[in-house]
Amino acid sequence: MTCLRRPLLTMAKSSKLFRKAGVAGLVAAALSLPVLGGAAGAAPSDPAAPAAAVQAPALSKAAKSQLARPRGAVCVNAHIQNIGWQGWRCSRGGRPVLAGTVGQSLRLEALSISTSRTGGVCAQAHVQDLGWQRTRCGRDNEQITVGTVGRSLRLEALRLSTRTGVCAQGHVQNIGWQPWQCVPRSATATIGTVGQSLRLEALRVRV
Repeated sequence: MTCLRRPLLTMAKSSKLFRKAGVAGLVAAALSLPVLGGAAGAAPSDPAAPAAAVQAPALSKAAKSQLARPRGAVCVNAHIQNIGWQGWRCSRGGRPVLAGTVGQSLRLEALSISTSRTGGVCAQAHVQDLGWQRTRCGRDNEQITVGTVGRSLRLEALRLSTRTGVCAQGHVQNIGWQPWQCVPRSATATIGTVGQSLRLEALRVRV
């Protein structure tokens, strides 16, 4: 029995190391790859501002159900000026999901996101008065949150990446919908603006 137990323990440890390595690789890719297109520009080389501890609602049962289905899915929940958390919204199979509002002049303040069958997701937010926050990454079916809540600060730009590629589109104050930014695996899509004091009002994402 002892001889059988040792290989099993070794296999379990190896599996755990591989999972950690996968997420670490996604973090490294999100931090090192340049921004492809978009008006926001690349994140600065200076140390990023710490991400605030945002208490976002947990994934709903409906969102978990969408993430558990065979095809890749993305679920988002936006915190909006004067509204609060909008509620989880999901899409699958390459269809876009919308978070935020259009035509109401309301700023996005925080975003929570989760994906499935993408190898994990990374997000980084540029926040009014704070600049670029540190990148946050999560595995498949884990939610990550960027931005701030309770400080009346606008999201100005957002960077997203997954290990299977991602498309994102931002709706910006005085500009409207920006062109879609679609990038391949582990590259970074950027929406919004930096240095123009414009609020990000809505976004659409598909994986």
